[in-house]
Amino acid sequence: MASTRWFFEPGHTAGEFSARHMMVTYVRGQFKNIHGRLEADPEHPEQARVEATVDAAEVYTGQPERDAHLRSADFFDVEHHPTWTFTGSSVHQVGSNAFEVTGDLTIRGTTRPVTFDVTYLGQWDTPWWEGDQNLGTRRRAGFVARTRLNRHDFGVSWNDTLDRGGVVVSDLVDVTVDIEAVLEPD
Repeated sequence: MASTRWFFEPGHTAGEFSARHMMVTYVRGQFKNIHGRLEADPEHPEQARVEATVDAAEVYTGQPERDAHLRSADFFDVEHHPTWTFTGSSVHQVGSNAFEVTGDLTIRGTTRPVTFDVTYLGQWDTPWWEGDQNLGTRRRAGFVARTRLNRHDFGVSWNDTLDRGGVVVSDLVDVTVDIEAVLEPD
């Protein structure tokens, strides 16, 4: 089978992050409209390549003041670094539907290698609508990618201390990306 090309449908591809807050709970945030591409040969998954772009200014935690603080130079510095990118260059199959995808993640202008644990959820032929017109069916595939990052590795280092050695924001951040990929027509 030949290599296939897929694009991430932005309206159905999103990321979520979770960081410990004030030592007692977690704060979650989202990034919608993640754009990306996947090139893969099902018979040679180790040769797959993936690229994704996130608009960091679109961070959403449900609290406008916190979102503004995250966009500021204290955290994401979106004025100088409006987008984040991931370029996956190494795929290792670890189970029938499980993969480790390693590549370069760039946040705030800093690039580091990161490995995502990816679960393949399957494929389905579904209706394809543009506007109010049904253009037939398109093949879709689903994936969930997870990783844990140390935010300091990317220069996202603002913090404040609490009593007894506590901090406002944890160093480690859990990231989950839900991907809906659409097969590009020949």
